[in-house]
Amino acid sequence: MTASERLLRYVQIGTMSEEESSATPSSSCQWELAKLLEQEMREMGLQGVTLAGNCTVYGRLPASAGCESAQPVAFLAHMDTAPAFSGAGVSPQIIENYDGGCVPLGTSGLTLDAERFPHLPSLRGKTLITTDGTTLLGADDKAGIAEILTMLERLMEKKIPHGEIAVAFTPDEEVGRGAHGVDLALLGAPVGYTVDGGAVGELEYETFNAAAAQITVNGISVHPGSAKGVMKNALLIAMELNSLLPDEVPANTEGYEGFYHLDRMEGSVASAKMSYILRDHDRARFEARKQTVERAAAAINAKYGAGTVCAEISDTYYNMEEKIRPHFYLIERAKAAMEKLGVTPVISPVRGGTDGSILSYRGLPCPNLCTGGYAFHGPWEHITAEDMDRCVEILLGIAAEFAAAEG
Repeated sequence: MTASERLLRYVQIGTMSEEESSATPSSSCQWELAKLLEQEMREMGLQGVTLAGNCTVYGRLPASAGCESAQPVAFLAHMDTAPAFSGAGVSPQIIENYDGGCVPLGTSGLTLDAERFPHLPSLRGKTLITTDGTTLLGADDKAGIAEILTMLERLMEKKIPHGEIAVAFTPDEEVGRGAHGVDLALLGAPVGYTVDGGAVGELEYETFNAAAAQITVNGISVHPGSAKGVMKNALLIAMELNSLLPDEVPANTEGYEGFYHLDRMEGSVASAKMSYILRDHDRARFEARKQTVERAAAAINAKYGAGTVCAEISDTYYNMEEKIRPHFYLIERAKAAMEKLGVTPVISPVRGGTDGSILSYRGLPCPNLCTGGYAFHGPWEHITAEDMDRCVEILLGIAAEFAAAEG
């Protein structure tokens, strides 16, 4: 089975995670894919296949004869799709020998075009897989799952020498909780890779440091006709607080530039809530961003009275570069695998995070690899069958690098 065939099978199962849920997994629909993967892995002949109580699926391919001393390596991907856009009822469009031009996305009125996505002409001649414009595709990260399992199948079918390979498929990456539940002892590998990136060649080991800021504004609501000197409009105060922050927002930043992102705001005159995400690659600047939010809250309280604003800031994940640097052979082996295939490694900072960030700080150094997909988290998500095949070849190449380095 090809990786794209697996992907088309997996995307039929909706697996949207739910931000507001405190359950594990955050949505019960993720169990359906987990059970399918458990069955598929058993039928493939993997050992140690386990579906844990937190909806993480584990498996292991023992080392081939003569490679028992090679260092074990893990490959991980996540089962859930982003809660921001529907991942249920996915109806993929498959366009063979794509001409590189504009693609109508079903009858949604949306189109995939080079004006918005300049890379599209480079996909000419390939088999393009898109959405119908009403859902996301789910290549993030069902493509990663498909590529990992296809790599394992090829290793077994073609009897390619390899060391021990561990795999884990996790829930709830999109809401930042899946990697916390990975049982590293059960996984059984000292290092790994997440397969959760974009275009072929992407290789990532630098992420943002990330925090969430939850701000509550307490107003005073009275009849507007007699409000002078009494009313405190929580919505206006929230807007004022936001104006105290630097104009360093996602739409104005790139590369290593961090930001303050007002992700959600709701409320009334009486009370309002604001949700920010704070990001920076540099740890010192990251800490300064948190302090800036705290100072803005303090300034509002000084003006309108103590307790007007309450700011709760919590760290989410940290830049995994610090944990990857002592194991930089992970990057060198991935680069070598790509270069042997004629793929140019593209190393750039992740303007976000991956499960690898959390795993690296938990003791599993874990850079991120490409899946071949584009435009994740929305109706323009797309991927090609050929790029998925290329990513499988990269994974096979990394397995070969580990086998060659045995002893």
